[in-house]
Amino acid sequence: MLPAMRTVSAPTALVAAALALTSCGAADQPTASPGKSVILITPNPVGTNSFLQLSVKGAETAAKEIGASFKLYESKDPTSIAQNLDAAVRAKPTVIVGVSFSFDDLFATVPKQHSGQQFLQVDSCAKDQAANLTCVSFREHEAAYLAGVEAGMLSKSGKLGVVAALDSPFVHRWIDPFFAGAKSVNPSVTGTPLYVGGNNPFSDPARAKSQAQTLTGQGADIVAAAASAGNQGVFEGVAGAGAKAFGVDVNQCAQSPGTVIDNVLKHVDVAESAAIKDIAAGRAGGVKVYGLKEGGVGVNALDGDLASSGCTVASAPDVVTKVKQVRDDIVAGRITVADPLAG
Repeated sequence: MLPAMRTVSAPTALVAAALALTSCGAADQPTASPGKSVILITPNPVGTNSFLQLSVKGAETAAKEIGASFKLYESKDPTSIAQNLDAAVRAKPTVIVGVSFSFDDLFATVPKQHSGQQFLQVDSCAKDQAANLTCVSFREHEAAYLAGVEAGMLSKSGKLGVVAALDSPFVHRWIDPFFAGAKSVNPSVTGTPLYVGGNNPFSDPARAKSQAQTLTGQGADIVAAAASAGNQGVFEGVAGAGAKAFGVDVNQCAQSPGTVIDNVLKHVDVAESAAIKDIAAGRAGGVKVYGLKEGGVGVNALDGDLASSGCTVASAPDVVTKVKQVRDDIVAGRITVADPLAG
């Protein structure tokens, strides 16, 4: 789902100043060698962040397939994002990849200043998109709706929760549709979101665990984790109360065996790799959006290897059947999942 995204926009003056500085985290990187090369810039250290791990996997895969070198520049805040972008531009690779809406401000200006350089933004797109900026985004709210259907069918208390990193329109793509999906199969269900917040909302397992414990203490028997690297804390808090959880981005069922029902999957690596290969082949620009129809998002209940996934939904065939039906209805346009990001 969730990258470890910035919580504030870098002011214009800060961006301008930062771009004049030497790269942070990339200063010791050698100049790109002749030939094809891919530089990936993350908004925060990759660490245990599954979303950022997927972005690295996608870029590395594409680089290998097109015969390019690969470099990773990890940032830690808005200033270092700008510094790393400056270093990447000076290296003149085949494509510079920026992950998340942390790059919205910079990619609204920098690509226009360097029209000969190709840029790729993953999971967002700067406004007034430049011709040399390609964007890949996802309809993750569609997958969150499917997870909600599962939760609505499996909840015994009728009380659901979500522990999310931040209270923002983008993060609500994992909250509102989850509750809506649950209500579609169980109208009496109620949902409560709590937020990690603080200085490190996307990587604070302790606070995420505390919020999960608050929700289970209020009677929630299913809690969806949307706290990025803090998800493990959610799983621990939920497991301690004998409740169930949902993960995000990748299959997280093995992180807490018997606790995780399913996961809101986002195949970032596949979409990103395809975009990089298109750019290298001269097919750059535009926005490609991946939803259920395109196979860009989903849940483990839809996968052929569900039986070996470790997800508890595998033992509920009636739920799996319902999820597949709802997926088909969304793809066919019979069900429209409201997008919180669209307002």
